[in-house]
Amino acid sequence: MLLAIFHGIALAFGLILPLGAQNIFVFNQGASQTTFRRVLPVVLTASLCDSFLILFAILGVSVVVLTIPILQTILFVIGLLFLLYMGWVIWKSKPTKMNKKEKAMSPKKQMMFAMSVSLLNPHAILDTIGVIGTNSLSYSGLDKIAFTASTILVSWLWFFGLAIAGKKLGDIDIEGKLLNTINKISAIMIWGVALYIAYLLF
Repeated sequence: MLLAIFHGIALAFGLILPLGAQNIFVFNQGASQTTFRRVLPVVLTASLCDSFLILFAILGVSVVVLTIPILQTILFVIGLLFLLYMGWVIWKSKPTKMNKKEKAMSPKKQMMFAMSVSLLNPHAILDTIGVIGTNSLSYSGLDKIAFTASTILVSWLWFFGLAIAGKKLGDIDIEGKLLNTINKISAIMIWGVALYIAYLLF
């Protein structure tokens, strides 16, 4: 069981560490919200979505969906359009202390964006199914439960940590200059992912 736990932790960190669209969004929200309590909707939504994808992958249900070519194409197109839109929103945002309250996303919008960037991200889905789902085949019974629980726990801890780091940076960067630069870089990275998805499609 210990081997399954360590395997799950290492695998989850390997997949979640790269600075993807989901991580960028959680970090940015941590930086732009006035209090940590106000960033909880995005943290909880991202964590729950990841938990859902991990369970789906390990149970093997999502493999059936992704073997249907038309569903793959629809997923990629939706993901592409969403990433283009999200990149634009982040590029245009102005995270200064003076307008934090005015510019910060509402809980409803946070949850909608977090769900979109989690569930409409083809890379996240394919990585979860291809890597976590495949690796889980090595285990059964309590070992599989331990493997699943450890990957989900890493996901939750990571998103809470990202939001806290973002909040700390937002508190230090009083004028919002550094955050504005981070937003520009984040938007470019997100558009880069979108272009890669477009390349795969066309």
